[in-house]
Amino acid sequence: MKYVIQSITFVYRLLWGDLFTIPLPGGGSLGISLLVLLLIPTGIYFTIRTKLLPVRLFPEMLRVTAEKKADGSAISGVQALIVSTATRVGMGNLIGVVAAISAGGAGAVFWMWVTALIGSSTAFIEATLAQLHKEKDPLYGGWRGGPAYYIHSFVKEQKKKRGRKLGRRSVLAVLFAVSGLICWCGISQVISNSVSSAFQNAFHIPPLYTTIVLVVLAAVIVLRKNATVRVLDILVPIMAACYFIITLILIAMNVTVLPSVFRRIFQEAFGLRQVVAGGFGAVVMNGVKRGLFSNEAGSGSAPCAAAAGDTSHPARTGLLQALGVFIDTIVICSCTAFIILVTPEAQIAGLKGMDLLQASMAYHLGQFGVVFIALILWLFSFSTFIGILFYARSNVAYLFGDNWLSQTAYKLLALIMLFVGGLAAYTFVWDLGDVGVGLMTVFNIIVILPMSKQALASLKDYEKRRKQEK
Repeated sequence: MKYVIQSITFVYRLLWGDLFTIPLPGGGSLGISLLVLLLIPTGIYFTIRTKLLPVRLFPEMLRVTAEKKADGSAISGVQALIVSTATRVGMGNLIGVVAAISAGGAGAVFWMWVTALIGSSTAFIEATLAQLHKEKDPLYGGWRGGPAYYIHSFVKEQKKKRGRKLGRRSVLAVLFAVSGLICWCGISQVISNSVSSAFQNAFHIPPLYTTIVLVVLAAVIVLRKNATVRVLDILVPIMAACYFIITLILIAMNVTVLPSVFRRIFQEAFGLRQVVAGGFGAVVMNGVKRGLFSNEAGSGSAPCAAAAGDTSHPARTGLLQALGVFIDTIVICSCTAFIILVTPEAQIAGLKGMDLLQASMAYHLGQFGVVFIALILWLFSFSTFIGILFYARSNVAYLFGDNWLSQTAYKLLALIMLFVGGLAAYTFVWDLGDVGVGLMTVFNIIVILPMSKQALASLKDYEKRRKQEK
């Protein structure tokens, strides 16, 4: 077991630790991790190849949300967006943003925005590929797919060019699917631990009681055949709207300080003081890393939902998933950032994590603010758990075939991890989850770069058809 833990730690540091550092004026440095090195250049490349898609086609992203599904047994493109939003909008939008501001200052918010813009292009490419390589789902009905399936297609095509045949599974696709299942089990523990801790702080409820309720509710939903999408259809819009509305109210209450907040964000994003003080690297990298971790663009998670959407054109799904990145980072993450930045610094000095966020809400809304954040964290986390088990469907099917035994077995494993995590925090399992999502990202990026021509061709075809319609 000792050597297993050491191996996991080594891979974790390789993926998430600084691969190399760039010296900066003032004695600071800019640490570059392997995942940042993969995701940022990839995002920039796709943004250029799609001709600034996040900006140029933003009105089209909004327009395609009105599309109706054609297949009664499938979910619509918007429902697929809701499922992916359920997992994107999670603890990263709360604790992750707080951590970015704590470590990188207000300027980190700007770099989160930049990361979201280029991440939207990556999200478009991987979601469109998922649609192009989806297949019928004999168990749940409708469609299924994701990186394991388009990786399989890619490897099959490469082998065909060499005159060789591919068996039922591709090693690279299997590695992605296994990494995903490991990641989502690890996330299950993080979810329940965060929820039980928040409820203990806000309501003084023992973690055991909170965990039991959480696991029972989750089991009722995920063990039923098609309850997941119906629940998320209701839950996600409500939780996102509530959080957004409360934030708008707080901004309206503090509208006089808003200009100074924006000034602070931009000054600290490029400020000479940060460069001279050696803190510029922290500003940039904390914003970039938290943006990447929050919106998941490039990790291959969201395409598992994107493939299930029934849309009239693959590029429509790509545009919807690009919009999902905007909703996650530009809207929800910014909500959290503004809650903190409009709070007087004296009220939150020395605080970190949930304590900082709850103190900010308490300043604005009193005890209601503390309770509200605890409830929102519960909703964000609960919807994330429901969403990741939707993702797991296609990966379990790829690995073990179409049978209810393997599907149910993984759901029970995730529920057990949910229960265990609510009672105690096991750092090893959390690191294992981070390793899982890191490996998913590596395997996904390796394939979507050479396959991106298919997604770009789909975008070109879609835009041509839209011009003809007009």
